[in-house]
Amino acid sequence: MIGLASLVGPLVNKFVDRIPNGNERARAKEELEKGLVDAANQVMLAQTKINEAEARHKSIFVAGWRPFIGWVCGVGICWSMVAQPVAQWAMIAWGDGTELPTIDTSYLMELVTAMLGMSGLRTFEKMRGVARRQ
Repeated sequence: MIGLASLVGPLVNKFVDRIPNGNERARAKEELEKGLVDAANQVMLAQTKINEAEARHKSIFVAGWRPFIGWVCGVGICWSMVAQPVAQWAMIAWGDGTELPTIDTSYLMELVTAMLGMSGLRTFEKMRGVARRQ
């Protein structure tokens, strides 16, 4: 929604600024902004319905791909941030010079950030009062 408003906002302002009456101009701008928010909410509602249908699916390949990605990211971060450094320290402390494998976390962190960012955006919408009441 934030991206859509920044793209459509200047165009909307050009049309709204042509309204001579200040009160009517403010009301028209408010209605257009409300329309943009409603359209964005409809898109999110449609995606939520798709997500629910996927989650109810009998096949693990349809219903389980999102949790799988979450668990893979969680295990990967746990290994690279906690388990691998501690295990490497233990191997050095006990005299075994074996190098443990490391994970290139650049792609992993991008994925986790995107997944968490979406929930952060939803929280921001709720705080701004844009979110739908259920």
